[in-house]
Amino acid sequence: MRKIIVLSMISLDGVMQAPGGPEEDKSGGFKYGGWVAPYGDEVYNKVVQKELQPADYLLGRKTFEIWAGYWPEHGEFWPGINEGIKYVFSKSLKKSDPKVTGWKNTVVIRNLADIKKLKNQDTATPDSMSKQSSKSSDIQVWGSGELVQLLLKNDLVDELRLKIHPLTLGKGKKLFDNGTIPAAFTLIESVVTPGGVIIAYYRRAGKVQTGTV
Repeated sequence: MRKIIVLSMISLDGVMQAPGGPEEDKSGGFKYGGWVAPYGDEVYNKVVQKELQPADYLLGRKTFEIWAGYWPEHGEFWPGINEGIKYVFSKSLKKSDPKVTGWKNTVVIRNLADIKKLKNQDTATPDSMSKQSSKSSDIQVWGSGELVQLLLKNDLVDELRLKIHPLTLGKGKKLFDNGTIPAAFTLIESVVTPGGVIIAYYRRAGKVQTGTV
């Protein structure tokens, strides 16, 4: 079985929208695109570089369309995103869309059953979804807020890799929103950067336990 790993930059109030730049995602009138920029430092950058190692990727349509307009021409920074398989979860995106055909190793999947099929494989095979897998069996989810909420609702997330930034943003798309189920996680790795970003990796760990304090 393959692991689904959600990687996200979030604010203290859980906003994940447009961390990378002002033009990334203005939907809903969001005004603070690029809010992670002030927090970059050597510790932060080392973590990011480690996370950019080759994997396969599961993306929502909106994130895919943003990335398809950028990463094919800027692959020197993140070679893995071009070489790995991009599974795009969309009910409306056509397989013949130029964004799909123009970015190599891109596969459109339509439903939850397709995601479960990917996850339940020991590793991707050459005929899996008609593409060759990367060397890693992990499936990474970046951005893709609505998709992440669907995965959480159906208990399909094996790990959360969060970068919690020391600011609140108020309105904006949030990582934990509609449909998240009660679930316990175990902290498996953490570091605090000089800029105050808490980088924490959590692994799914069964049911929520309760008691009396």
